[in-house]
Amino acid sequence: MTSQGTALRFGYGTNGLADLRLDDALALLADLGYDGVGLTLDHMHLDPLAPDLAARTGRVARRLAALGLDVTVETGARYVLDPRRKHGPSLLDPDPEARARRVDLLLRAVRVAADLGAHAVHCFSGIVPPGDDTATAWERLAAALTPVLEAADTAGIPLAVEPEPGHLLATLADFHHLRGLLGDPPALGLTLDLGHCQCLEPLPPADCVRAAAPWLRHVQIEDMRRGVHDHLPFGEGEMDFPPLLAALAATGYQGLTVVELPRHSHAGPHYAETSLPFLRRAAAAAAATAPAASGAGAPVTAAPTAAAQAAANPAVAAPAVAAPAVAALVTAAPGAANPVPAVPDTTVREGSTP
Repeated sequence: MTSQGTALRFGYGTNGLADLRLDDALALLADLGYDGVGLTLDHMHLDPLAPDLAARTGRVARRLAALGLDVTVETGARYVLDPRRKHGPSLLDPDPEARARRVDLLLRAVRVAADLGAHAVHCFSGIVPPGDDTATAWERLAAALTPVLEAADTAGIPLAVEPEPGHLLATLADFHHLRGLLGDPPALGLTLDLGHCQCLEPLPPADCVRAAAPWLRHVQIEDMRRGVHDHLPFGEGEMDFPPLLAALAATGYQGLTVVELPRHSHAGPHYAETSLPFLRRAAAAAAATAPAASGAGAPVTAAPTAAAQAAANPAVAAPAVAAPAVAALVTAAPGAANPVPAVPDTTVREGSTP
């Protein structure tokens, strides 16, 4: 621990290196100086459905160890289950057999994560199917995740659910609704994509980090603009990274912060090479401006603002002085999916989900 909190550890997602063989991608990231990798299980990278998964996972584990790379397992492959339906079937699919296929993928991911010594398994809810109501969708999601959470708890691997723009579970408020439905199981954690905070959360991204800190198990990062769900290379969006990284370091988060550029595989090695220096400069700028520790060797963990505390626990009423955006988050109807923040320009562009 430094006087500014935990030193951040950066990784790069293999979904942004889809044109490389997995071994070549891992070697590239190690050579560039990354601390780890966000490994998306896909047909080109540790196919979770191909034969001899345990043996292949063992080889990857040995390779990661030899290269000194940590890992988080991600499950956002577009067509790994259905070659014709992007991200299909989901945990919300009306067909029970289809939902079971997604559950099986997540159970396989938990086993892979345990064999790799991964920090967490990432997943997301999926989009509400046409014609379905959100109450039914929440019931399906909770039921589908229950066996996965039981397996994750047994394996000692957190299941880190990601709020995804346009999905049933799109915001931090939605994550807390899921926690309530499931009874707050210990294996349930949060994947926080920092660009998504810029895209549609009512709180500023740094406040989102402070609000999410107790449940944070995996972090993704890229640049983004307000109201537009496009994962952009650093410097092409609107995000202010030094205060964001300072907030993340101050929480004591010890997992990987993984660059998420799934639409840039055509130039993946270039963006992997340029992203790490950018993040290191931003982290250095954050450390240079952070306040000194109040005690020798004690990390500074910024006290959450009232807004952040309210967002972290929507069951707690917001103070009367809460900003309108925060009030919109914490006073949304219980169980309401995707509450609309009371801020301008939050419409998420259609069809831009990675």
